[in-house]
Amino acid sequence: MRSQAGATRHVWLYLILVVLSVAAGISLHVISSASAGQQADRLPLEHVADIALPGRATRLDYMSYDASRHLLFIAHLGDSEVIAFDTLKSRVVSRVSGIASVHGVLAVPELGRVYASATGTNEIVAIDEASMQEVARAPAGVYPDGIAFEPASRKLYVSDETGGTLTVIDTHTNRRTVTIQLGGEAGNTQYDPASHHIFVNVQTRRQLDEIDPSTDTIVSRIDLPEARGNHGLAIAPQLNRAFIACEDNNRLLVLDMLTRRVTQSFDVGGEPDVLAYDPGLRVLYVAGEKGIVSMFRVSESAASRIGEGFVGPNAHVVGVDAATHRTYFPLKNVDGRPVLRIMALSPTEAW
Repeated sequence: MRSQAGATRHVWLYLILVVLSVAAGISLHVISSASAGQQADRLPLEHVADIALPGRATRLDYMSYDASRHLLFIAHLGDSEVIAFDTLKSRVVSRVSGIASVHGVLAVPELGRVYASATGTNEIVAIDEASMQEVARAPAGVYPDGIAFEPASRKLYVSDETGGTLTVIDTHTNRRTVTIQLGGEAGNTQYDPASHHIFVNVQTRRQLDEIDPSTDTIVSRIDLPEARGNHGLAIAPQLNRAFIACEDNNRLLVLDMLTRRVTQSFDVGGEPDVLAYDPGLRVLYVAGEKGIVSMFRVSESAASRIGEGFVGPNAHVVGVDAATHRTYFPLKNVDGRPVLRIMALSPTEAW
């Protein structure tokens, strides 16, 4: 236990620090307890705008960007609709309702389609991008969540979180063709252009499973010993790296896709969920439920943290425009309404 004199000295030192910080124009803030104990670096992002989103202040989930149309598709889970946001006009241009408890959303520009997982009805819903009308539905397990698209076969792979499966859907017919048993709770799923395979987090097994689309079978199971609730997933094919967010122990794992080994592990903000990777700048974003966003620069040899800080309440989803390098964070409740928070990289950084 500290002595009274020692405690008094620490109080005076803290007060002096606050006075100096205010004089220098620096604001101090408290970050979440999950990040307490870490030295939080300055987050190299600047606030651009908060754009009001339609509907109630309810949970927003995954989003997906179609760069060819400059459209950002956002799953408004609590309102059971998909929102289309035009990044050039900075406004909402369409809403597709009736997608019960929508979780995952994926734009597939080559098909002119957007696919959304309706967890409330356990279906995948196909939306035509031109008309923004629903065109088809297909059954997709017990709790459909993340979605990946394999371009050669034009198949969708939908992770069934509670059912422990990966549902395969033929986009030609919009029908389920195969159900792949994973043997554990499924997290996010992604397509890897380097291997032309599908990868899916299997949370309860602490593994990343690899699927060969030519046979729709599991060809390898990659052990992730440090993982606890490995849910979020992003792949950088040019660097042969996968990034895995573990929501139960607040860790980011960096996986070498060639050796199939975890090469690095980082503490990140509370309950990390969605990852976004900017390939041009080789910057990775990790968004968490506690509102903390972590940023990493990725090289051929390693990843290094370049910033971490609070972006907004429930900032657990992040999307990036690889052309403008702007980032988008849908927030369910800012002053009583949902907003899309737009951030830009600080011009003072040497990107």
